[in-house]
Amino acid sequence: MATAGKVIKCKAAVAWEAGKPLSIEEVEVAPPQAMEVRVKILYTSLCHTDVYFWEAKGQTPVFPRIFGHEAGGIIESVGEGVTDVAPGDHVLPVFTGECKECPHSKSAESNMCDLLRINTDRGVMIGDGKSRFSINGKPIYHFVGTSTFSEYTVMHVGCVAKINPEAPLDKVCVLSCGISSGLGASINVAKPPKGSTVAIFGLGAVGLAAAEGARIAGASRIIGVDLNPSRFEEAKKFGCTEFVNPKDHNKPVQEVLADMTNGGVDRSVECTGNINAMIQAFECVHDGWGVAVLVGVPHKDAEFKTHPMNFLNERTLKGTFFGNFKPRTDLPNVVELYMKKELEVEKFITHSVPFSEINKAFDLMAKGEGIRCIIRMEH
Repeated sequence: MATAGKVIKCKAAVAWEAGKPLSIEEVEVAPPQAMEVRVKILYTSLCHTDVYFWEAKGQTPVFPRIFGHEAGGIIESVGEGVTDVAPGDHVLPVFTGECKECPHSKSAESNMCDLLRINTDRGVMIGDGKSRFSINGKPIYHFVGTSTFSEYTVMHVGCVAKINPEAPLDKVCVLSCGISSGLGASINVAKPPKGSTVAIFGLGAVGLAAAEGARIAGASRIIGVDLNPSRFEEAKKFGCTEFVNPKDHNKPVQEVLADMTNGGVDRSVECTGNINAMIQAFECVHDGWGVAVLVGVPHKDAEFKTHPMNFLNERTLKGTFFGNFKPRTDLPNVVELYMKKELEVEKFITHSVPFSEINKAFDLMAKGEGIRCIIRMEH
C-alpha cells in the first residue's frame, strides 16, 4: 500500500481524561516497527472493559489514551520480521496475545502468553516503550495493545488473529473479546455434557455468550441468574430456559438452585465478577461431579471464601481467561463456527452508530440498553 513506511494522519476518539466524553481528533499513527502491524480498523464495538478503564475508578489512570479492543480490520502494512500476516489480510485484534515462543504459548493447556498477556497499565508498545500515536508531537497512549477507537492502529503481530476474508467484519468483530470469553468458558472449560443443567450468573454479553455455548454443547436446562429481570426475555434467544432473580427469594440463591435441580446444577458459569456471585456459582453445583467456572474479574481486594468440605465433596472450581482460546490459533476456528451457522453472532448486535457518534455507545452501555453496539468507521 502507498502508505507503508509513512506516518498516517487519521481520526481517532481520544479520551483526554477519566470519565469525560471521547473527542474525535486528528492523530498521527507511526509506521509499525519490528514484529508490529498497522491495521485499518473498519468496525469496532464497545466492551464494558473499555468503560471500566475510561472511568478509571479502580486502577492507575493513563491519559490521554485511545481505548477500544473489540474490532475487525485489514492489515495496512507490516514491520520487520512479520511473516504470519501480510497487507490486505483480514484480522481481529485481541487484547491478549500468543507469541508462539513462550512456555504458555507452547502448552496445549494454556492460552496465556508471557510476552503478550493483558497489561492494562501499559500505554506504549513493548518493543521500544514508545507510543505509535501522537498529536502535535505529544504521545497519546495505547490501551491493552489494541486501541481500536482509531481509523488506524499499531499492534504487536502476536495480538492479531488472521481470519477468513469472507467473514463479515461488521459481525465477527464482536468475537474478538466478550463473546469468545463467554462461549469458551462453556465449551472449552465447563464442557457441559449433553442433557445437563447449567446455571449462568450475569446475563450481559459475556453471560449470554456462555449460555449460547451451553446451548451448542447440548445442555437441556440453562438457568439464567440476574438481578435485572428485563434481561430475561432477551436471554431466551441464547438458550436460557429458566430464570432466577435472587431478589425474589429470601434464601441464598445456591439453595434456590439446589431445590430446582435435585441437589445442584451440573455446571455453572459466573460472568459478573461480583465475589458473592462467584461463591454462589461454586456452591450451587452438584456434589460428586459439579464444575463451576469463573469468568468475571473481581474487585482487587476481593477474597473467595467457602467451606473446604465443598471441595472434598467433589465439586470443582475453575477459572478461565478469554475462554481458554489461544488468540491466533483458535479465533479463526470460532469465526468458522459462525460461517458454518453453528454460532449466531447477529443476535448479540443490538445497536450500530457511526464513529462520529461513538459517545452514544457509551450512553447505551451506561443505561444497560442492548448487548453490543457496533461502531462503524467512516473511512
